[in-house]
Amino acid sequence: MIRHSNLQKQVLSLYKQFLRAGKDKPGALPQIQHEFRKNTKIPRTEIMRIEYLVRRGRKQLDQLKDVNTKQLGVFIRPPSNPSEPT
Repeated sequence: MIRHSNLQKQVLSLYKQFLRAGKDKPGALPQIQHEFRKNTKIPRTEIMRIEYLVRRGRKQLDQLKDVNTKQLGVFIRPPSNPSEPT
């Protein structure tokens, strides 16, 4: 059986909460999964960064749980070179 650290348990719990909160919001689940998968590349030794992302995630979760939130928006940074494809 795998033993998770307290921080890992917090991240897993946050992910589960996001999935539950996002199931009724159009387009939320793919965005949630993408964001968490993107951050799996962060080394376990970067504890401060992970804790920051957990705190930020909790704030975003509160927004997602808000009854006035109908869907998630995504901001895409335009390419620095206009000739680059998006």
